[in-house]
Amino acid sequence: MTDLLWTRPETAPRATLLLAHGAGAAMDSAFMTRLAEALAAEAIAVARFEFPYMAERRSTGRRRPPPKAETLVDAYRAAIEAVRAEAGSAAPLLIGGKSMGGRVAVMAAGPDVTDAVAGVVVFGYPFHPPADETNPRVAPLAAVGRPTLVLQGERDEFGDRAEVESYALGDAVTVTFVEDGSHDFGPRGSSPATLKGNIRFAAAETAAFAARLAGAPQAGAADSAARPADAAATAPPPAAPPPTEPCP
Repeated sequence: MTDLLWTRPETAPRATLLLAHGAGAAMDSAFMTRLAEALAAEAIAVARFEFPYMAERRSTGRRRPPPKAETLVDAYRAAIEAVRAEAGSAAPLLIGGKSMGGRVAVMAAGPDVTDAVAGVVVFGYPFHPPADETNPRVAPLAAVGRPTLVLQGERDEFGDRAEVESYALGDAVTVTFVEDGSHDFGPRGSSPATLKGNIRFAAAETAAFAARLAGAPQAGAADSAARPADAAATAPPPAAPPPTEPCP
């Protein structure tokens, strides 16, 4: 695991989010940086890190396919301990990630993980590889057992709105759709939505989720200007973009 890359808000954070990258793009990719900055604007402190295979790619310049997601769980849990040591306990701790990173976060959030983890946030869950809807990867979400928010593009090639709404994900999981978004939240050119607006929306929804978990007022988060009119969740809440990333 690499050192943590922090993006901090100017005010006291309402939560800290440990954020893992997707399968093919590093922690400082354009999407990850834009997302971290939007989250910081919503008073979420973001700590990014890289899995060992990505850190090796950075140090050697050699690209190799990512390992199976389940083999990265121990590395994610080590990152949880690292962020706890640096962030302390002043704000709730969320864990999550982009695509594969979010999938690993879900698997890392089992009952044997510290209770310091308040919830999980996934930005584009890879329900299945593109063009292969067989055997969707819903089991980790169904078993997660703690509040989980999935921000999913309506046109996500790893699981679009129609597909995701047909899945049984369990009461702990809330799916909120990003207007006309792809896997990287980018809308089509003809859409009234914009990439910047969609990333801001995802950040605002994350802040609202953190506020609900803390039982705090949600002022300043998920305001009507940031929320696309037709975005919706599949379940009630619990008490230029980078290239699309491959998905192991």
